Amino acid sequence: MTPSKIVCIGRNYVDHIQELGNEMPADMVVFLKPNSAISTELIAFQQEPIHYETELCFVMKNNQFSAVGVGLDLTKRALQSSLKTQQLPWERAKAFNGSALFSDFIPLDSLGKSACEKWAFQLSINEKVIQVGHSDLMMYSTSAIKQSLTEFISLEDGDIVMTGTPKGVGMVNAGDVFTIKLWAGKEYQDSHSIEAYMSNNTPLLTQQWLAK
Repeated sequence: MTPSKIVCIGRNYVDHIQELGNEMPADMVVFLKPNSAISTELIAFQQEPIHYETELCFVMKNNQFSAVGVGLDLTKRALQSSLKTQQLPWERAKAFNGSALFSDFIPLDSLGKSACEKWAFQLSINEKVIQVGHSDLMMYSTSAIKQSLTEFISLEDGDIVMTGTPKGVGMVNAGDVFTIKLWAGKEYQDSHSIEAYMSNNTPLLTQQWLAK
């Protein structure tokens, strides 16, 4: 995978903003990762412990979202906190080599229109569900994200957009098995109904990594 860049949306879930004690942003938070951030290996330690964030992701083609998947935005949380305190950019904590992992991507034109409007995803660690996200819970919808981004940045074919993480972020530990799954087409009603849906329906995709 060789996108020219990875465009990341931060603070897009209220529950994640609250768990980190961040301020509610007045505008969409956007930052970039270079394509050198992409890896197939989940590394637990790079100068400091690494934290995971599970995110719904899209590939761009012809200025449109063309494929969907799930990714891990990896973060040096202690360094990020230090940089934020100094009001400095986050790149050293967010854009390092190996800081982005992705599942396979499913072409949207292979799915029905209704399926492409609702997305649910899940992260399990060692078979325990840790993060559950849904597009209905995002502060900025997928269409709003695309519209806002294209107002100030060119999205090239193959670029990846990461749409933010729900609550449940934490530290990567060596030996842990990370499993991410994606479902489509289910409207969000409440946490119990979406978790029941996930338990009773086959996901569109599943990806697994062993943390090293």
